Amino acid sequence: MMNFIKAIAIILFVFSLSSSYAQRTDDDLIQFSGVVISNDSLNPVPFASVLIENNRRGTVTDIYGYFSFVAQKGDSVRFSAIGYRKARFVIPDTLTTSRYSLIQMLEVDTVVLKESIIYPWPSREQFKQAFLAASSPETDIERAQRNLLAAEMISRMDATMPSGDETFKMAMNQYHSQLYYAGQAVPINLLNPIAWSQFIHAWKRGDFKSERKRGGQ
Repeated sequence: MMNFIKAIAIILFVFSLSSSYAQRTDDDLIQFSGVVISNDSLNPVPFASVLIENNRRGTVTDIYGYFSFVAQKGDSVRFSAIGYRKARFVIPDTLTTSRYSLIQMLEVDTVVLKESIIYPWPSREQFKQAFLAASSPETDIERAQRNLLAAEMISRMDATMPSGDETFKMAMNQYHSQLYYAGQAVPINLLNPIAWSQFIHAWKRGDFKSERKRGGQ
């Protein structure tokens, strides 16, 4: 009987403790808000991590450095961001309101990395040998002289397609010819000396050779 009474007393005691703790926890809840800024420029620190240390709850600042979440009085809050040193803030447990605002500054953390040298060859010796054996690039004058060679210019001219102005003129000439000979037979220039003269000059200039090359492309 005594054991039963003790068990009932222990259960009632635990229940009273849990109720009082729950009541105290509800009273301790606050809306914790603020802005995280850099100490050197006072610019907002976006996407900074704001976490409570004991339970890892928290949030992340927006692009303006603003954050807001529910915390408890006395919580230890840790602020961290890439490129900044971590900071710690303890929410006062003597607050009389359910809201608390903070402007938290983070100190810029400069990280100096070791120098890294990247070579396009497996070792420095092989890179040195390849560099010494490489030929010097041509100068602007040599490149200009090579582009102005007669054979190079002829090759470029043969590979060049007609411009928009030339194509338009040719299309207009064909259109005017169709209008001029509309309703009648087109004359044959087989015995026309002017046509033969134009043909011979075009053949000497290599116009037909250029047309064959363009057609092959």
